[in-house]
Amino acid sequence: MTKGSTALKNGGCHCGAVRWEAALADDIIADECNCSICAQVGFQHVIAPKSKFRLVKGDDNLIEYRFNTGAAKHWFCKTCGVKSFYVPRSNPDGYSLNLRCMDASQFSSIQVRPFDGQNWEKNADKLAHLSKDS
Repeated sequence: MTKGSTALKNGGCHCGAVRWEAALADDIIADECNCSICAQVGFQHVIAPKSKFRLVKGDDNLIEYRFNTGAAKHWFCKTCGVKSFYVPRSNPDGYSLNLRCMDASQFSSIQVRPFDGQNWEKNADKLAHLSKDS
């Protein structure tokens, strides 16, 4: 979730083979999920509409992983293994960007809030609005 003025923010994987940019607010709220995959990889979600995201480089260096319902498209760098963004099941019309894969100095303020992804069906509706163009 974002609020305040918006500017392009950059992110990507550890080795730099995958780089992207997204129009995000200077004041950001990230959701830290406790589901099986997010907890293991330490993903902190900043969800953006597809229209506000651009893959700058690395399309040919991404490998996709799907599990459970197969709806979420988890994209990992083939070189370093980092998942810096993906298409979440909760927001198929957007991208979830990993706050941990962005330089925090790009933001005026960052708030991280817990999200109960272990009980995803009960809580997913709390995220659905985040990928809508505002």
